[in-house]
Amino acid sequence: MLQLTPQTRIFLAVEPVDFRKGIDGLAAVCRRALGANPLEGAVYVFRNRSGTALKILFYDGQGFRLCMKRRSQGRFHWWPSGPEAASALSARELAIVLWNGNPQQAAMAQDWRRVA
Repeated sequence: MLQLTPQTRIFLAVEPVDFRKGIDGLAAVCRRALGANPLEGAVYVFRNRSGTALKILFYDGQGFRLCMKRRSQGRFHWWPSGPEAASALSARELAIVLWNGNPQQAAMAQDWRRVA
């Protein structure tokens, strides 16, 4: 089970990825394209060229897990693009993307933080 907490680091591969790739291929994309070590516990989200599916790769301390969500109809409407695209999301923004929403247009309260 994928548990997303506010502390979870979530990175997007902005460019589409060949979905024939499995765990090893996507881990290589993390290293080469994103400059990240997939063994550090972050969550990596990839999209196919047509925008109909997402793959989520993460390492749970014992091994990799690969999750996929494919739309039965239509496409995922939001995905960052261009050189200025943000490559990181919060846990609640990823939840909105998985439900085919736009996290930039969602009305959300600010993250709660304890004031010291």
